[in-house]
Amino acid sequence: MNNSNQSPNSSAYVSAQERLQSRLSKGLRKRHARDRRFRWYGRIAIIAGLSLVILLFGSILYRGLPAMWQSVVHVPVYFDPEIIEIEAKPEQRIDENTNDFNIRLLDWQKRLITQNWQGLLTQTIQNIYPQQHISARDVRSLFTRSAAHDLREAFIKNPDLIGQTAFMDLLTDANVDVWLSGNINRTLSDRDQQVSKSVRELADRLSHDGHIQKKFSHSLFSNTDSRSSPASAGLLGALMGSIFILIIVVIVSVPIGVASAIYLEEFAPKNRWTDLIEVNINNLAAVPSIVFGLLGAAVFINWMGMPLSAPLVAGLVLSLMSLPTVIITTRAALQAVPSSVRQAAQGIGASPMQVVFHHVLPLAAPGVLTGTVLALAQALGETAPLLLIGMNAFVAHVPSTPLDQSTALSVQIFLWQGQELRNFFEGRTASAIILLMTLVLGLKAFAIFLRNQLNKQWKGSNQ
Repeated sequence: MNNSNQSPNSSAYVSAQERLQSRLSKGLRKRHARDRRFRWYGRIAIIAGLSLVILLFGSILYRGLPAMWQSVVHVPVYFDPEIIEIEAKPEQRIDENTNDFNIRLLDWQKRLITQNWQGLLTQTIQNIYPQQHISARDVRSLFTRSAAHDLREAFIKNPDLIGQTAFMDLLTDANVDVWLSGNINRTLSDRDQQVSKSVRELADRLSHDGHIQKKFSHSLFSNTDSRSSPASAGLLGALMGSIFILIIVVIVSVPIGVASAIYLEEFAPKNRWTDLIEVNINNLAAVPSIVFGLLGAAVFINWMGMPLSAPLVAGLVLSLMSLPTVIITTRAALQAVPSSVRQAAQGIGASPMQVVFHHVLPLAAPGVLTGTVLALAQALGETAPLLLIGMNAFVAHVPSTPLDQSTALSVQIFLWQGQELRNFFEGRTASAIILLMTLVLGLKAFAIFLRNQLNKQWKGSNQ
């Protein structure tokens, strides 16, 4: 009787337990499925992001690396004394002072400028193909305008070349380089081509005979920008301008930013004023960079009278822009240091200054360094503030001081992208981007190296 009475209850209990276990198992399977989907979504997002980055860098490298090789005419140049009609280079006499000798030497160099160097180029090409009449106009279109200057400079360095033959590498014109590189449709009509038919035929013949070769473009990194000779335009002036700007940012922004963060985090009292300062610092980090350019133009140039297009002004403007980033990242690094470090230092009698600079700051140094390098990399790639202070001006010399007129790599990229000769400067723009990315990646690699060294030193000192 008892067994028969308990069986329905026990069976109902087992049935309820099975239903509960089934619901739990079903819910567990759903959670596991959601976890798996979430992990796959994350993997797909990472793969998509990496693919886009690889596509971006790949396209830049695909366009920029070939532009680092340029068409060069490798020809024997005979320095014909009938064309270069000038006496031997003057030498200083025993009874002549240095000032008089420099005057005679300068006069000799001035007379070299008036020599028919273009005629020497025409004769050089004519000697290669004596059976074909080569017009001076075609030769002028074949070479870049700096080719005659290169001949003159070679003769100034070695005046004994008169009456002798020397093999020289001379740059072709930008339009000829575009034609030989295949960056223009060869099936277009003569009216739509950038060079005449005779020049194209001459360039193709020289290339077929091995007189025109592709060589690494040293001028891209050793020359300044040029409007008269686009083929010889380079990035040296912009590179030096960017280096001067970075030096100013390091000198101004880093010490002020790190010191401000240390004071706000470790020494400043917690009241309404410090809260107001913290809020304003966070707001400044979100201000568009062009606003800092307007501030720099109004304060540093119009009010303080600093020189236009100078790396000093650009460095000060970018320092103001980088300060919030340096302060915020430094404070975050200081907050990441455990409070037990401060308490232990205070327990052994360290002063507040010693606690911060002997114990807290060394532990926070890797984070501080990472934030500083991020701010520098951001400043290196900024363009809008520099345009407003005149850094887009054409500068044909390499700046020697932060007060000289200059441009920057980011601005040079902007200027080259807008050039009319797009087929030629598109590749050079990508080359400039490669150089800019190399500097940024070099800064980050240097920061990682220093961070690892600081971590090793700190661990070694603790052991």
